[in-house]
Amino acid sequence: MHLDFILHDEEYQKIRALIERLRKDSNGRIVFLLDRNGQPVAYTGEMAEIDPTALASLAAGNVAATEGLAQLVGEQEFANLYHEGERDSLHLSVVGRRMILIVIFDERSSLGLVRLRVRKAAAELIPLLEEVERRGASEASQVQLEAAFAGITDADLDALFND
Repeated sequence: MHLDFILHDEEYQKIRALIERLRKDSNGRIVFLLDRNGQPVAYTGEMAEIDPTALASLAAGNVAATEGLAQLVGEQEFANLYHEGERDSLHLSVVGRRMILIVIFDERSSLGLVRLRVRKAAAELIPLLEEVERRGASEASQVQLEAAFAGITDADLDALFND
């Protein structure tokens, strides 16, 4: 992930709307988007009983551990993970190698429906994340350029061009 991944409010609202639509379309209880480092990006749903920071860090650790398992068997990664519980289930999906999308669902939904809706949401999310990353890289370049010229004074410019 690019270090300059900064969401502006308009981008955040688009992501929030997308994951809210995913939650409704999949009959999920919670949809959570985080980066691969475990930093929460956005979430929606019934979060009263769940610590979002703990969920994000444990999910990122789970994906990282599973990536190690995938490499042991000759795969680059396992892009989708599923954990089934008595009451709730979790579907984790790596989106664009940048983010992790989690859907927590109960008996009101099914794994097939969640997988179908996650696939559709990921197809919409990837271009948005790529645009955020491109903009962040452009803004970082601009800051670096400004910093490079920040120490140059008018006297320095006069000396340079008045030979």
